[in-house]
Amino acid sequence: MTVRADLLALTPQTLASLANRGLVKRAEKDLMAGSGPAVTVSDDGTVRGRFPDGTDTTLPPGIGLDATRCGCGATGVCRHRIGVVLAYQRDAEAGPRGGSAADPGCAVPQGEADGYADWSPAEFDDEALAAALGRPALAAARRVRERGYVARLHRPTADDPAPRVELPTCTVRFPVPRELGYALTDASAAVRGEVVVLAVWAFRAGDAPGVTEVSVGGRTAPAEPAEEVLRAALALADELLLDGVQQAGPVFAGSLARVQRSLTGACLHWPAGVVAELRGQLDAYAARGSGYEAERFALLLAELHARHRAAAHDPVGVLGTKEAPETPLRRVRLVALGCRIGGHAGRDGAANGVRTAETYFAHHDAGITLVLRKHWDLTEGRLLTGHELSGRRLLGSPLRTLAAANVVSEHTSRAADRTVTISRGRIAATSVTPLGSAWRDLPGGLLVRDTAAHLRAAGTRPPRMIRPRVEAESVRVVEVSAVESVGYDPAGQRLEAVVRDLAGNEVLVLAAYNPLCPGGLDALAAALGDEDVHCVSGMLGRAHGRIVLDPLAVLTGTGVVVPDLAPGDGDTSLGAAPARSADPITTALESALAALAEAAHHGLRRLTAPARTRLTDSAATLHRTGLRTAARLIDDLHATLHRAGATAAVPAWLDAQIHLTAALELHTEGTGGTNTAAHPPG
Repeated sequence: MTVRADLLALTPQTLASLANRGLVKRAEKDLMAGSGPAVTVSDDGTVRGRFPDGTDTTLPPGIGLDATRCGCGATGVCRHRIGVVLAYQRDAEAGPRGGSAADPGCAVPQGEADGYADWSPAEFDDEALAAALGRPALAAARRVRERGYVARLHRPTADDPAPRVELPTCTVRFPVPRELGYALTDASAAVRGEVVVLAVWAFRAGDAPGVTEVSVGGRTAPAEPAEEVLRAALALADELLLDGVQQAGPVFAGSLARVQRSLTGACLHWPAGVVAELRGQLDAYAARGSGYEAERFALLLAELHARHRAAAHDPVGVLGTKEAPETPLRRVRLVALGCRIGGHAGRDGAANGVRTAETYFAHHDAGITLVLRKHWDLTEGRLLTGHELSGRRLLGSPLRTLAAANVVSEHTSRAADRTVTISRGRIAATSVTPLGSAWRDLPGGLLVRDTAAHLRAAGTRPPRMIRPRVEAESVRVVEVSAVESVGYDPAGQRLEAVVRDLAGNEVLVLAAYNPLCPGGLDALAAALGDEDVHCVSGMLGRAHGRIVLDPLAVLTGTGVVVPDLAPGDGDTSLGAAPARSADPITTALESALAALAEAAHHGLRRLTAPARTRLTDSAATLHRTGLRTAARLIDDLHATLHRAGATAAVPAWLDAQIHLTAALELHTEGTGGTNTAAHPPG
């Protein structure tokens, strides 16, 4: 009998992705009850199944389940098609898992019988793509390639055997080796063929070992109109740097809004995101809100210039792809990972304030995290806490329920920055159900058991200033084997806990006090003090040479705790955290960046004497620490200000800010060693 390797490779999880879990469970139940199909296999590999009710289902080789024929009349993957697959797999288990001599092409290659094959979708040529997906899909993909796009590659491993590609607005998986018909994507059916072609081309472009991110197609430099728009944005950023935030009035804010729209219209999505965030910083400062941070303001000014400088090397990755800003998705299952409450009070502490809830989701099939963002404008006299917002309804459920739930939606769209929009339309249903054990069932890219290995793999990325501006890039779930200590640092106003992952790595759980969520640290301490802590979700990274997790939620034996939504006034007495030794390199770099941020805040034309002194002091500290290049850049800035004036000093400030930012990132997110920070690239 000819063996259908493609049908044997279909796991229950893959079948659920092709249809839904309910249909898979129904087919399994029918098979166990004896009402499954009688299966026969033709010499050409066609599998036929006849059900007791007379329904005939035919599964020819070389095509996906949704393109096969079923007597029930369903146009998509139905329970009969799934039932034939399950029955075929059951029958195959009783016989040898080898190929027929009559059709060696259908034999199971050595090593694939166990579900893992070391293969690449780059094996498909354009003729195979056209035959499987259609020439219109190939033509649409070529138009995208001409504009250029960025992709992240995930090659098959024993733990995650399905190769996949993260495209700007969707993810494509290849769960069945060497079969295009079973390719899975969260994009809508209308663009499925196009994105599968783009995914295959991405694997071709990065087929060399060790390559994980690729830019495919595109021009070698931004087009002339786009370059003009980008230069207009740079000119506004330079004005801000020269005059400071205090001089940026409503007219300047309007200019920023116009250039943001122009950048978006020119498909320069990442610079547009920088300008949008700059507008937010100016708005927060004008409202005297806590959302304004001088260090963040300075970093955004430098990021805009850093992206312009790096655009000649990789315009697609650095400036943002020319994909559609938003792509509709087909039926998706999302797993909530917690919520973060933000916002600021308005002028005089009350009117015109804002609260923001960012709910994080794991997209199980795509292997990525997404963000659902909701804003509330505060009315005068209202100062809502996270706990008070927890009762506000989103998608028909309270926020506290949504932040710890499974969400299945047929009406979802995903933006290039991985923000997601979910609707409760009458036709397209959205369901919200309890989380259960969904965290522990997440794929390896989202559920981290070895944090050190995970961060090593992520260390090959470019600096954050020129990476794609995607939300929730570092949000993961860490499986915990032990909680060793929990304490409070009153000087830093933060809770510090030491936990161990399953590989034995020490992870520092570090949560800063959020005045909008006064009971958050108490709730976090209580959750981590539980005898049965399973997992902690949050932003995973490195700081001060240690693995650090900024927590969003904790899964214990009694359920999920979301600290930002917890009740309480923060009056619980917490034990003191052990003192941590200072890292002189981090201290010197952070002090110098703070001095540069102070200069940008006041404006280079309006620098006060204390601000100038702080620059010279930070340069001296850098030199004593051995960071001679960084010290020289600060000295050059101070000398240019004194000798040639503020306008001439703009490039010197940018050089120093970009260099020190990259050095601090390499030092904290790398190995923690001193050589990397002292001699950063460039």
